[in-house]
Amino acid sequence: MNVFEENGITHLDLHGVRHNDVDDEVINFIYIYQQSIPLKIICGNSNKMIQIVESTLNKNTILFSTPRFGIIRVEKI
Repeated sequence: MNVFEENGITHLDLHGVRHNDVDDEVINFIYIYQQSIPLKIICGNSNKMIQIVESTLNKNTILFSTPRFGIIRVEKI
């Protein structure tokens, strides 16, 4: 899990993470850093990666926004 902080917001960078591992990585990241919400998840240019992350968040009723393509911002658990 590649986690870093930038401008006071904790980020998860999913570059290099296999699609099969994304669900667990995202949920673990959110619950480990939930006290720091909002969080950002960097999906990159992969439509498949974006779909997986959005599906994971929707399944877990986690509110999010997409400020720009490839970036998902976790707003509320």
